Parts: sequence; structure tokens; C-alpha cells
Amino acid sequence: MLKVTAVKRNSSAARAGLKKGDVIASVGGYPATDELDFLFFEGEETQFEVAGKGTFSFYVSDVEVAAEEQIRTCRNRCLFCFVDQMPKGMRDSLYVKDDDYAMSFECGNFVTLTNLSDGELERIIRLKLSPLYISVHTTNPELRCALLRNRFAGKIGEQIKRLTAAGIKIHCQAVIVPYMNDGEELKRTARELFALYPNVGDLAVVPTGLTKFREGLTTIPDVDEEYCKQFLSLVDELNAEFQTNFVLPADEYFIRAGQPLKSVDFYGDFAQIENGIGMSSKFIYEFEEALQSARRKKRTRILCVCGTSAAGLVEELCMRANNKIENLEAHALAIENEFFGKSVTCTGLLTGTDIARALQNRTGEFDEVILPSDTMKSFEEVFLCGMTLKELKSRIGCKKVRVNADGGAGFYRLLAGEK
Repeated sequence: MLKVTAVKRNSSAARAGLKKGDVIASVGGYPATDELDFLFFEGEETQFEVAGKGTFSFYVSDVEVAAEEQIRTCRNRCLFCFVDQMPKGMRDSLYVKDDDYAMSFECGNFVTLTNLSDGELERIIRLKLSPLYISVHTTNPELRCALLRNRFAGKIGEQIKRLTAAGIKIHCQAVIVPYMNDGEELKRTARELFALYPNVGDLAVVPTGLTKFREGLTTIPDVDEEYCKQFLSLVDELNAEFQTNFVLPADEYFIRAGQPLKSVDFYGDFAQIENGIGMSSKFIYEFEEALQSARRKKRTRILCVCGTSAAGLVEELCMRANNKIENLEAHALAIENEFFGKSVTCTGLLTGTDIARALQNRTGEFDEVILPSDTMKSFEEVFLCGMTLKELKSRIGCKKVRVNADGGAGFYRLLAGEK
């Protein structure tokens, strides 16, 4: 059900007697579940059932509502679940295993569909919630049940066929567990999903994130350079078969394989960039587009924080900037992840604790520090470990800690002193 949080003055809803706190039980003849019911009827005069007051017709824009139901959570126990690999004592929200199709539609979060009833699947189709982002992992029913440790997980093929037949666009991902859902199994998954192209737009393949907190969990091997080379070769083989870039490997595979990144053209409209797909290529492209002659007022030494996997890329861009921008001396600072474990190499999982440790005894070596925004919580200057940006500045003794939230172009502007 939906609770009314505000009613527009002099609207048809206000004239009908709706007030803040009223509960809307149905919208357009269907049970009111969440705000998506309102989005579907945007701009239309619609019939509403209000608990204790009867049935009325008004525009959804007449009222503001909030859902009483909590977020839909995950019912799986995936072998590779990252939440299960986090230490205790972090903020509560980090331990929430969301698996909510509303958040998939609204925010691009990945869902498994294992917690859906037939009625909820029909609701997705009725409300035209497209696109959705689905964690497929494999289309082999038995293998998917084993990977997700959920006996209902094998219905994914049937679910995706129902959604795409109704015109729902889908972006898929597979977290690759070495020697389980790669190789021939990946070929099967990619081919079965590509049979539904273009409604299934792509399949992102990403490596398993392994932290040091895996005691009592299933052993999953990490991947080395040779594995990544063979894996990328398989991806190329599949895309050649499909005659389009349908299977999209995470940037980390190229970095670990020591191979050049794909050009930006490979990734189309970057539909899965938040999944680490093409992010590095786009960053480089934007940086090069912005690169021009500039001059700082005085000699400035900058350290650019990054995870170990991105160190080579960031240092290369720093060198290009140093050659273009007078009075600039910028370098990458590759930080090993002591918090989650050294096998975690991506920048986005660096904590304030590790950044402070790496910078604390180097204050004489830099004038400014550049941090990527993805090291912190969205819309809040707080790191995964709970440290705030203000606390970090105090701990390292540097007030000029700047945050880049604008990709490669923003990184250049910070190096050039333009913002």
C-alpha cells in the first residue's frame, strides 16, 4: 500500500478530501504496491481506492506518496556473494542484500528474479518496467541452482523469455566463477540469451570479487594472466559468431591479461558502465578529448589515488598531463587494499582507512590529492569503512583533497587546476 505524504492544494484529490497520511489501496484497479504504480499512470486521470474513504478519480500528480513496504531482499546464498565476504562492524546498509526489481528499473541494480511470484512478473509486464538489469550467471538450470544455492533459480530462462516476449528490454550479467560457468557453459549462456537479441541487449561478464573474509565459504580460485587471456579469446570468438559485441567483458580482464582495452566504439551506449564495463576506455577517451595546453600558477605536486589494477592507466594519464600542463607534477598512488584483502584491486572498494594509511607519512611529497568519487557513498562524503572525507583530510594533514565525479574530463580539469 501507498501512504499519502502530500496533497497539492486546490487539486481534484484535495477537493475529494484526501489528506496526508491517507492510505491508497489500489491504483487503476490494481493493488498499490509502490511508487511505480504512480509512474505508470503519469499524466492520466486515474481511479484510486483510498482506505476508509472509498474510490476517487484524480491525477497522480495531485499527490505525493511513499511505499509502506520495505525493499525486496535476496533469497539466494550465492557462492560468490560479496556481502558474505565483508567484515563485521560496517554501516548496516552495506549488509542489505537487495534483489528488488523496482530498484533495477529505477537505479540499474541487478536482480536475480528468484524472489518473484507469477503475479509480480505480470506486474513488471503490465507496468512496462523496461529496461531491467538481470543477474543471469548461467542459463543452465541445474548449474544456476547450484551457484545461487536456491532450488527455484532454474526458472531464469523461462522468466526472461516471458519478459522479452512482452517487449521488456534486458541487460544481463554473469559473475564468472572459474571452471564453473565459464568455457562451454558460458557459450551456452551467451547463445541462449543472444537468441532473444535485441530485447536482451548484452551480457556483461565480470570476475568474482574475492576478499580476505572468506573463512567457511566455498573456495573460489582467483584468475591469473593466462586465464584472462584465454577468457578474452573466448569472448572474441562469441562476438565474432554473433557478428556484434554482445558479450562485454569487465575492464579487469584486460588489465589482468596485460592486453589493450577495447575502444569506446566497442561498448555502444555504455549501458553497463556502472558494472565496470568500458569504464576505463570511456575515462581515457574523455581525458584525451579534454587534454589541451594549460599552465598552473605555481608548481603543484598531485597524488592521484587509485586501486592497484588501475595504477598503470592512471600513471599514463598523469604523464600525458605533466607533458601538457606547465608546473604540474602528477603521479598515480596505487593503494593496496588491506581492508578487504590484497586480492581486491579495484579503486571503488578502497576505504578511507587504507587511503589514510598510504598518505599519512608522505605529506612532504604532495600539495594536493585527487580521489575518485566511487570510493565514497553516493551523495555523501563517507567511505565504506565509515570514515568521512573531513576525517581523512585531518588524518593526512592536507586540506586540498579533491574529489573527481566527472570522469576523464573532470580528472583533466582537476589536474589543470580548472576546478
